[in-house]
Amino acid sequence: MFVESRFEQAIGRIFANGAVPLRLKLWNGRRIDLSPAPTVTVIIPKVSALRYFISPDLNKLGEAFVEGHIRVEGSIHEIFRVAESLARNVAANTRAGFHRVARHTRDRDCKAIEFHYDVSNDFYSQFLDRNMVYSCAYYRSENDPLDLAQVQKLDHILTKLLLKPGERFLDIGCGWGALIIRAAKQFGAIATGITLSRNQFDYVRELIRTEGLEGRCTVELCDYRDLSGIGGFDKIASVGMFEHVGLKNLPAYFCKIRSLLSDKGLVLNHGITTSDVDSQWIGLGAGDFIDRYVFPDGELPHLSVVLKEMSAAGLEVTDVESLRRHYARTCHEWASRLECNRERAASLAGEKRLRIWQIYLAGSAYGFANGWMNIYQVLGSNAENKAGDSLPLTREYMYAS
Repeated sequence: MFVESRFEQAIGRIFANGAVPLRLKLWNGRRIDLSPAPTVTVIIPKVSALRYFISPDLNKLGEAFVEGHIRVEGSIHEIFRVAESLARNVAANTRAGFHRVARHTRDRDCKAIEFHYDVSNDFYSQFLDRNMVYSCAYYRSENDPLDLAQVQKLDHILTKLLLKPGERFLDIGCGWGALIIRAAKQFGAIATGITLSRNQFDYVRELIRTEGLEGRCTVELCDYRDLSGIGGFDKIASVGMFEHVGLKNLPAYFCKIRSLLSDKGLVLNHGITTSDVDSQWIGLGAGDFIDRYVFPDGELPHLSVVLKEMSAAGLEVTDVESLRRHYARTCHEWASRLECNRERAASLAGEKRLRIWQIYLAGSAYGFANGWMNIYQVLGSNAENKAGDSLPLTREYMYAS
């Protein structure tokens, strides 16, 4: 058959380009070892599944795994590492990173958020920390457990912002509410969070009630573009949110933040960036997979674009910090926790959704560890009013215990 002939040619190219620690088991009993010591086994149950290996990239291999066209044995971290090795082995024959631009309307963005976040709160609890923080943790030492590292991240953000009792604090894309709860309880702020996820909104509203923070902490189900009140907030944070904004919308996004910020206010943008200076999508097919299965319409800018657009919006950039290694470790822990709880997670969201998140989290850990993308906390202030002059002269205040 034609597909079998092309498969044999592909296997020959892989052998010629170098060993991949992979064993293939075919439906007819044939076994192909692509290295002397395979760490991952792929079971190919029928001839039609061979097409995924003819010119493999991470999108094709991810589809085969997620849709159940193949079965895979091995740890999820090793599975992704082997898939990346296989894709890179034939990378000369695949498309590199490309520039993709999505349309970001209110309705389209809301549907994208619902697709990703409105799975099940219980599902996310299978791999997140006890406070349900779905963003990069902050490790002060190699031995920090995830729960502690996430609290340290919340405090790191609020300390950078010099948040004081009584100040009005806004969290754009508040997730399950950990940052606004921390801002109100430990820093004495009047905190507001916004989200487009109904699941998150209901969860945070109940959390505020059980914590007894009504009047000091609120959550709204709304788009950041619909927020009103010029200069209404002293401090603003956006954590893991602007990846959904879109490259074309970044000017409007930062201008909106600037309009909401008080004359002496500070803003912290915590978000993922691509390592490609042209803001191209992640290569080897990984970007295609993420867009299809994980974050529809997600777009990653390069750090230089973030700094340019913040400055153009009237925000003076006063501090930039990379947390790339922190996010590699965070995603690695998430993937490992999900693998440990895979049976419960599958019962909550289904086997297909489990496989999507397994490969996405392991792939994210690999991507951050290998510099495919980065994550930066960028601190900004009202440039016109020189609000940054109120900051301490050194960064020492950020690390005070």
